[in-house]
Amino acid sequence: MGQSTSRRRDDHPQIRPSHQPHPLSSSSYSPPPPPPPPPPPPPNYIYPPYPPPCYPTRPSHPIPSPPQQFYTTGSYRYFARPTYPYPPIPPPANGRWVPPSSSSSSYLPPPPPPPPPLPHVEHEKAKTIKNYVNVHKDTIRLEEDESDKDQHLVSFTFDALVDGSITIHYFAKEEADCNFSGEYPDIMPVRVSFQKGVAQKFRQPSGTGIDLGFFPIDDLSKPSDGYAFPLVISAQASSQSLSVDEQQSQPDSAVRVQITLAVIEKKNGEPYRVKVIKQILWVEGERYELQELFGRSESEPEDDNSGQECVICMGEPRNTAVLPCRHVCMCSECAKALIAQSNKCPICRQPVEKLMEIKDKSGSL
Repeated sequence: MGQSTSRRRDDHPQIRPSHQPHPLSSSSYSPPPPPPPPPPPPPNYIYPPYPPPCYPTRPSHPIPSPPQQFYTTGSYRYFARPTYPYPPIPPPANGRWVPPSSSSSSYLPPPPPPPPPLPHVEHEKAKTIKNYVNVHKDTIRLEEDESDKDQHLVSFTFDALVDGSITIHYFAKEEADCNFSGEYPDIMPVRVSFQKGVAQKFRQPSGTGIDLGFFPIDDLSKPSDGYAFPLVISAQASSQSLSVDEQQSQPDSAVRVQITLAVIEKKNGEPYRVKVIKQILWVEGERYELQELFGRSESEPEDDNSGQECVICMGEPRNTAVLPCRHVCMCSECAKALIAQSNKCPICRQPVEKLMEIKDKSGSL
């Protein structure tokens, strides 16, 4: 019994229920969506090949050698900086500058125009002339005559190395050989002799003056149309008082005269005042116009050169005057170097027209 039962189970296997889902009805079923289309391939642009860019080539400089010079400060060592050569400037073509092309190795700006040449400046040496009589033009005055208040007398200070004479002219004009003639015959010149001496006081003798009230102020304050000056002072040295050597060295017709030309001014009821226009020196037939030089004081002693050094080198004494400004401010060597670089006075910056080297016996001004 037992065997038949087991065989029956083997012959008829037991069917187990499956767990598959039941099919859905046709009314609720939907097919799956179709797959997405593949993406389009990326665009492929084809262009013709471009030529490589043309860059300007720079000049190839050789590699500088390592610096040989160095110096050490503390724990640091410094080497000298090497210098690199600059490219040469292209030469001008037909006298005109041609700029380099864009493909050139270097581009340089046009050279600046050359500076204009400096004007020629004459460098002369002054001729030393000894003046025996000198009238101090700043001391000329007009004083009232005590005997006649309407009359005015001329007074001033002068220096004389020899004897001579002083002549006072009124309204006189210059003639040949520095002789003067008056425009009014009634006004006679006054001549007074003097002896040699320094810082002498001259005063016209009483009774020989002039009444300035007869003349308009305009006629007194300027020269006339015929170049007649209201006041002329002529100081003449006498050759008779010269030494024997000086008389032999001069010609027989040698005359030394210093002439001062002035006008007379009067303002707002003030007393008459003398204004010097110029001074003339007549020596041995030559006429010289005296001009005041700026840069040296006459009151300084001759052996004291303090403050009289050249303003450029500060070593050599001043011995060169700049014209027309008349500044004595340089030595001769610095003056020559100055005109090679500039034509301006180092004091006032005015243009220099002429240089005048002035030396005395000691070699300085």
